[in-house]
Amino acid sequence: MFITVAGNKKEYKDGLTVAELIEAEKIDNPLYVTVSVNEEFVENGTFESTTLKDGDTVEFLYFMGGGC
Repeated sequence: MFITVAGNKKEYKDGLTVAELIEAEKIDNPLYVTVSVNEEFVENGTFESTTLKDGDTVEFLYFMGGGC
C-alpha cells in the first residue's frame, strides 16, 4: 500500500499500524510525537491498534516549548 508520510509518498506493507510506522520512520523521541492521519489526531494510547490504509496521509508533529 502507499501512504504519504510528511509529504512523501512511500510504500509499506498492508496492515501497518501507527506504532510500526513510527519505528520504520525512526522517529526521534516517539513518546513526544503527536500523529495525525488524514488531518485527524491519533491518541497516543491507540498507536498500536490504529491501522493505516492505502492512500492515508500521515504527519508527525512535535510541540516545542519556548518563549521570552
